[in-house]
Amino acid sequence: MRTIVFFDLPNVYAKDKRNYLLFRKYLLSEGFIMLQESVYSKIVLNSEQVNLLLERIRKKSPKKGIIQVLTITEKQYANIEYIIGEGSSKIINSEEKLIVL
Repeated sequence: MRTIVFFDLPNVYAKDKRNYLLFRKYLLSEGFIMLQESVYSKIVLNSEQVNLLLERIRKKSPKKGIIQVLTITEKQYANIEYIIGEGSSKIINSEEKLIVL
């Protein structure tokens, strides 16, 4: 499964910019990778982990702006069609590299 976070947070004022950067930094610390600006993706094992991840995101989310979370299967994610541009081959982002302890 793949969890995708879309967000549109205000960053006009210094406090808002700080909240934006803290949220972005939090997503990176959770293992998300940036697909494009304000769109981040992470591989998750099952719906239980998705629910736990959603709880943590809710706790870390700023009070202003919009944060949307979408969970899809790997097969659906693999069907992304690039109209302009292409996927980055620098990022190793595959279930095959996932180690479960």
